[in-house]
Amino acid sequence: MIKRAGHITCISPAIKLVLTASLVASVFLSGCSFQQYVAKPIDPLTTLTKFEQKDPASEQFHQYLLSNGYTADRLPVKQWGVDELTYCALFFHPSLDVARAQLRAASFAEVSAAEKTTPTLSSKIARSNDPDPAKKPFAFGLSIDIPIETANKREIRIENAKHLSQVAKLEMAQTAWQLRSNIAQSLAEYQFNQQQIQLLTKEEIRRQEIVAIYQKRVNLGAASNIELSTANLQLQLAISSLNTKKQDSALLLSKLASNAGLPLSKIEKMALMASAKNSDNEPVNINTVALLNRLDIRIALERYAAAEAKLKLEIAKQYPDIVISPGYAFEFGDNVWSLGLSGLMTLLNKNKIGIAEATQLREVEAAQFDGLQTKIIAETNIANAELTQAKQSLTNKKNLLAQQQTYTQRMIHKFTAGEIDRLELAFVKLEEITAEKNVAEADFQLTSALNQLENTLQKPLTEIGLENGGEK
Repeated sequence: MIKRAGHITCISPAIKLVLTASLVASVFLSGCSFQQYVAKPIDPLTTLTKFEQKDPASEQFHQYLLSNGYTADRLPVKQWGVDELTYCALFFHPSLDVARAQLRAASFAEVSAAEKTTPTLSSKIARSNDPDPAKKPFAFGLSIDIPIETANKREIRIENAKHLSQVAKLEMAQTAWQLRSNIAQSLAEYQFNQQQIQLLTKEEIRRQEIVAIYQKRVNLGAASNIELSTANLQLQLAISSLNTKKQDSALLLSKLASNAGLPLSKIEKMALMASAKNSDNEPVNINTVALLNRLDIRIALERYAAAEAKLKLEIAKQYPDIVISPGYAFEFGDNVWSLGLSGLMTLLNKNKIGIAEATQLREVEAAQFDGLQTKIIAETNIANAELTQAKQSLTNKKNLLAQQQTYTQRMIHKFTAGEIDRLELAFVKLEEITAEKNVAEADFQLTSALNQLENTLQKPLTEIGLENGGEK
């Protein structure tokens, strides 16, 4: 009852109903655990410190290697090749953190799509100034809207979300593959740089020897200053090239560290293993391998499936959803019970525009898939042709080196017999160094071609019979 102006009046049943509903709603809401906003600012210094602490010798990374098939007797890692550095990238590189965050977001979207539409509760109160004593001055109402989806719209939304979640998974795998590809190429570039430094160092020694011989001959009047100047110029060019390659070494090592997601100081302490790729086996049908294995092909298929799910959803939207609204109202002394039924008037236009748009989107995805297939076939053929050309080039350069080495040995015997002088022998050895440089460059081109083919197929060559190992 309500005490007002010295009178005690009874509360009507309608008021009791509204008050009871309000009390239940308030208790329900108070019992819910609401999440609070928590600020999470980014501190650049903390991020830098965290990056500097990344260590491939850490126990956490060792546990990661063990969980991925590494045996305990191979730890700590003594030789760092493409596979080991790829594991570093998968564990330390921040780009995978971004991909993982995107995957989690897609997973939550999948959960959100599975949620059913929540009923809504509404109430109202009104007061009338009608002086008629036969009427009660107050009116109260309470109703609940219960939505009912038709035509399996919820299941179609779940299907669409699953396809998009699979796209996020494949995109994360594509990010991981790109890291591996970058590591393979940057490691090959660094190893080639080290070979160049070794050969240029040998060339510098030979050219210093040639300059010294010319200097002696000029002093004795047996050679001209022009010959000495030419030898000095060639020496300076060799020294300049050597210095450039040494400077490139630090840059290439930094690039490798960046691709592995590690500080440069950690990479500098690693014993890097030279790549030992070779391809002497006859290739399988690489176009088939590419079309069946390429991650972007699989992503395109999932996007097409998502477009089909969207089209199915738009077709399902032709059928209106229904909202059932039972309610009770106390209207100025009358008790009124009601049952409402509502729905969108989609039967009038049958969602023609939405269906047409979804149909065109599906056609776009289909056209993009066809274009992607054609592009991949072309890239695969080009990569295979470049590999064939690189193999032939390396074979030719090795044959020339072998011929030059045979010629050098013959000249050494002549020098021992006194048939040629030291200057002529020095030039012969310099020619052999040039042939070695040509072989090293051809070998690097072959490694790059193998990496490119592997990247085009997006599958390690050892897994498809294109590589059998070989000596560098």
